[in-house]
Parts: sequence; C-alpha cells; structure tokens
Amino acid sequence: MAIESHPLDATFAALSDPTRRAILAQLALGEATVSELMQPFALSQPTISKHLKVLEHAGLIEGGRDAQRRPRRLRAEAMKDAADWIERFRDQWDRRFDNLDRHLAATKKEI
Repeated sequence: MAIESHPLDATFAALSDPTRRAILAQLALGEATVSELMQPFALSQPTISKHLKVLEHAGLIEGGRDAQRRPRRLRAEAMKDAADWIERFRDQWDRRFDNLDRHLAATKKEI
C-alpha cells in the first residue's frame, strides 16, 4: 500500500536544498533560462536541470517557451501555500515568546 503524500511534502523537500533555494531567489527577480540559472553555480547543465525538475515537480516553477528560449519562472502561488501553512504556527510561537518575555521580566524584578 503506497503512502499518499501531501503536495507540501514536495514543496518542503524542494526547499530543503540550498541550490534550489538560490535558484528560486534568482527567479524571484524575473524569468531566466537554464544557462542564466547556471551562471552563479559551479554546476553542470544536467545538475541544474535536475534541480529544476525537482522545483517543477513541486510546482514552485514553470517552464515557458519564447522562440528558441525556454525560460523558467517562479510560481508564487505554490510559495504562498507553504507560507500559509507555516503562518498557522506564528500565533502559537508569538504567544510562547510573549509568555517567555513576561516570565523573564518577572524574574528580573525578583533579582
């Protein structure tokens, strides 16, 4: 029996690699071809292409066609899904930090 994965699994797996995060940061500035995406890295074209396939599988980027160019572009809505999931925990952590601040302030007054 195969375990079905949540779409966010592929997103977070893709984001776990620093090269892929750097590629996303580069694409946040605008679309780019594989050759353009290779420039900041000391990696081969097949290696960059593998990273791009992971990002495409996760839905974080998409390819296009512009005459002879095949630019990649960021898909912001996929990033929003991950950010929305993380945001659910912000209130919980904010409350915990507020409680810690109150505790530290009370402890400081006692000293």
